[in-house]
Amino acid sequence: MATSNMQGKICLITGSSSGIGKVTARELATSGATVVLVCRNRAKGEAAQVEIQEVSGNNRVDLIVADLAELSQVRRAASEFLQKYSQLHVLIHNAGAIHGERQVTSDGLETTFAANYLAPFLLTELLLDVLKASAPARIINVSSDGHARGYIDFADLQGTHHYSFLKAYTQSKLAQIYFTYELADRLKGTGITVNTLHPGLVASNFNSGTRGIAHSVAALIYFFTGISVEKGARTTLFLATSPEAEEVSGKYFVNCKPIPSSQLSYDVTIRQRLWTVSEELIRQNELSRLLPEK
Repeated sequence: MATSNMQGKICLITGSSSGIGKVTARELATSGATVVLVCRNRAKGEAAQVEIQEVSGNNRVDLIVADLAELSQVRRAASEFLQKYSQLHVLIHNAGAIHGERQVTSDGLETTFAANYLAPFLLTELLLDVLKASAPARIINVSSDGHARGYIDFADLQGTHHYSFLKAYTQSKLAQIYFTYELADRLKGTGITVNTLHPGLVASNFNSGTRGIAHSVAALIYFFTGISVEKGARTTLFLATSPEAEEVSGKYFVNCKPIPSSQLSYDVTIRQRLWTVSEELIRQNELSRLLPEK
């Protein structure tokens, strides 16, 4: 899987201990980039780090261990990165999750929403200055065609009153699209591009958070129609490395080509409201951390 020469580039990839995240990291390292893996599980992260170093012949593969569903760990991951690196050329939000039953983080946030959407929102904010200083730079959000079946339920954003794993997942993926388009507009003229993509239905362990019928149905779908992780990583790698994508921003890609996302995803009023709500959730979380324990 050929990619452009990435010598001198620093890339951070979340969810990179397995699946398309690991393939993306491996190919970027093979092309000469310094690659920083952000993984939830230390053992899996260290195994991926060693494997990528051996396969790529590139020892510049670093590891940050963090559960990005927890906003405090998002902040720590950003801090660890900034303590070691003064540049960042490619930021890839690849980590994602789906949960058959409603789970809540220590911040009181529904886990799917926190991991798939709010974590990229906050991590980008924390790394934005170093991205601007490194421009040209690229931000890539791995979404899903499932966004087309989603809507932002502002009345029940955290699934408190009614939880469905499909509703939570498709909402989070639509939120990623809104985030991409709004951030792209806000970063015009900075030399930073922001794009999002559907990688395809990838045969991986993505649905490990589901149980029962949901898990069985998903497993069958992946088995009969899922593409390989190598094919699933192609569009991410195209957006991260291709000269053709260097000045493209605010687009949704499938099979390395920009296509329209859902009609609802272009609603500017919803996306700006979601941005405001997201900032408020993060601000509330930050304030709660500063309060003395009871």
